[in-house]
Amino acid sequence: MTDPTPQPGATGDLLYTPFDLGGVRLGNRTALAPMTRISATEDGMVTDRNARYYTGFARGGFALVITEGVYPDTEHSQGYLYQPGLATAAQGEAWRPVVEAVHAAGSAMFAQLMHAGAQSQGNRFRQGTVGPSAVAPRGEQLSFYRGSGPYATPRALDARELADIRRGFADAARRARAAGFDGVEVHGANGYLLDQFLTDYLNRREDGHGGSVENRVRLAAEVVDEVLQAVGSEIAVGIRVSQSKVSDFHHRWAGGAEEAEIIFTTLARTGIHFLHTTEHKALEPAFPTGTETLAELAKKFSGLPVIANGDLGDPESARTVLGSGAADVVALGKGALAQRDWPHRVRDGLEVATEMRPDTLGPLADVKDWELAP
Repeated sequence: MTDPTPQPGATGDLLYTPFDLGGVRLGNRTALAPMTRISATEDGMVTDRNARYYTGFARGGFALVITEGVYPDTEHSQGYLYQPGLATAAQGEAWRPVVEAVHAAGSAMFAQLMHAGAQSQGNRFRQGTVGPSAVAPRGEQLSFYRGSGPYATPRALDARELADIRRGFADAARRARAAGFDGVEVHGANGYLLDQFLTDYLNRREDGHGGSVENRVRLAAEVVDEVLQAVGSEIAVGIRVSQSKVSDFHHRWAGGAEEAEIIFTTLARTGIHFLHTTEHKALEPAFPTGTETLAELAKKFSGLPVIANGDLGDPESARTVLGSGAADVVALGKGALAQRDWPHRVRDGLEVATEMRPDTLGPLADVKDWELAP
């Protein structure tokens, strides 16, 4: 894509300095975080509605727009009804005008590739769910994503299926590249499939993908490696990592900073271009013992560019995480939904909203008509 539009009126503000993320030049350090909005067609096609939604954040000043989780295959990856896909050539082509519109507004765009695994609430291709082991996720399905009741107990995946899943991610990345995306982010966070393999109580396997943390992070590293081989010389490739989950908000890695070191160094060895950490509060320590945040640990053990997400809608919090060196880009979710021109307002010294409209994520977390207004 062309060089980003310079950010006027922001001299000396780290938020508004350009940054190179995996070869993609960003005009500032703000990104739209990936957020499920279940507003594609029933068969996973994005439309002009999605284009107007994402372009609104680009026009508002977000230098990087990351899509909601997009399912990569026509097997068990879909997590929600009306979720967009990159599983077919037609779905890939549908994304092209969306990406072009975001580019025309001056921003880069990454596709987040997500396999829901046992956390799936709706899949039009397959009955039942799959996971590392026959252990159901904790908690209840989310009603604002059209789910209800407890999660089903998944069927454990076999080695052949794991190979198919890896190929599915790589094929979806190729479709993303063909559609014009500047990068892809593998979703390894929030309780979805790759995070399920990483999670001790969900992964009871006795093969090379279970047991030690080195084994439990292996599938994520293998997926990243396959995606890098497919598109890594042409577009940026990263992975999102968290401790908490959609269905288990309080989960933390039992091994603390030592486990974090293994996870982040393993992922970095693949040659990946960036890490994206997400926590409820990005500025809080990752573990009860120690003072380092998850973003700090990711930076420390990987040496890679880091996107940080988690309660950074206050401009001073965003500046703090950048100024500390723990992260290079801040990703906003709720802050962006509260005010899609957050970057421009902060740059210009205007007041920013602190709360979303009550109906933004209710009764369904889909895109509302008022969100598409100019």
